[in-house]
Amino acid sequence: MLAAGDLIAVTLAVVVAGAGAASAACYGLVAIGAITAAGLYQPRIGGRAGDQAGRLTMAAALPALALLPWTAEATVIRLAATTAGLLIGMRVAVDASQRSARRRGLLTQRTLIIGTGAAGCTVARLLHEHPELGQRPCGPVPDDQAANAQSVAEILARFDVGQVLMCAPAATGADHAAVLRTCRDQGVRVSVLPQLPELGLAVPRACLDVVWGIPFVPLRPGPEAAGRRVAARLIDLSVGTVLLLATAPLVLILTVGAWLDQRLPPLFRQARVVGCGRVAAITKLRTLRPGGDPDTTWAVAPGQVTAFGRVLRATHADELPQLANVVRGNMALVGPRPERPHFAHQLSGTIAGYAERERVRSGLTGWAQIHGLTGDTSLEDRVRFDNFYIEYWSVSLDLLILARTGLAGLCGVLTIGGAR
Repeated sequence: MLAAGDLIAVTLAVVVAGAGAASAACYGLVAIGAITAAGLYQPRIGGRAGDQAGRLTMAAALPALALLPWTAEATVIRLAATTAGLLIGMRVAVDASQRSARRRGLLTQRTLIIGTGAAGCTVARLLHEHPELGQRPCGPVPDDQAANAQSVAEILARFDVGQVLMCAPAATGADHAAVLRTCRDQGVRVSVLPQLPELGLAVPRACLDVVWGIPFVPLRPGPEAAGRRVAARLIDLSVGTVLLLATAPLVLILTVGAWLDQRLPPLFRQARVVGCGRVAAITKLRTLRPGGDPDTTWAVAPGQVTAFGRVLRATHADELPQLANVVRGNMALVGPRPERPHFAHQLSGTIAGYAERERVRSGLTGWAQIHGLTGDTSLEDRVRFDNFYIEYWSVSLDLLILARTGLAGLCGVLTIGGAR
């Protein structure tokens, strides 16, 4: 409803403002994109249109400024002001209609309350007393049962839950973190009651869920969220294809160089755990002399890397053939690095959080890699950086990692050139 209302508001605004057809079309697309980027289509509990008035005004004004070189200043001002006013007005109308429908039992969803303490019971009572919030509570779930991810998963499926409100006092415990991860992975929206809500949160008021004066902090969608999967795959397919084609001549030259270096097959294939419960063969340019079992040997023996191999490793050029894995969908451009099955099994049982890295596809580069966590560096640090990336993923973060990876490769080339 919000998206349809915004589209109507923007269309009416460009007609009223009298902007040219081409300018109006571009402005409308950019304005809707700005509203989306501002997170104003994210579902909220207890949100009011007035909370988002400032963001809606910015989304209307900033795209209009881009029209100044081709449009009269008065028209631009009229367009921005009209769009902002209509957007806010339409949101107020949609908000009122949604609240009215919810009071009649329409447009509601099942909400699971985790925690049987005072907060959980209060939240359950308030949701019953205020049907306009659109949440039909089930629970509260006792704290001991709430610490069991399997039990919570069964409740989610049985009651077709769309929202989870975490009110348990130990919401930061490892068990509860696993429960919340299970909820997010099943596509259920999760919001957490902060331990000290009265002190104010470093979260914009327009982003909070509010249950009759009780603030909840919504968690980001999990890695299995449909929108995230689609966006990440589009980046991999588009950028990966461009890079694969652009680097093909270089890869061909380096392949010949690798063959001349050792007179062995220049491409080295190896089974790796590539995330999401899959194992796939990845391809690299050969950089090591034969020796030992590459599937079960952790460290590279001294002198095993050839001189040409050191160049490939310093510039990360030995990883370029993996762009084919990215385009095929076996890997992503950005993500935790794939590991050999032998070591993946060992590390999952000895390093906390290691198994969580496999929630997403492995990447050609990653957040840990651009911070120098490669080779014989701290695995605990590497796991922490990888899981940070998974939780705080965004398109802009992917682009930042790709840019820094390219810069690191360029620095490697310059370092080698300077050494000579």
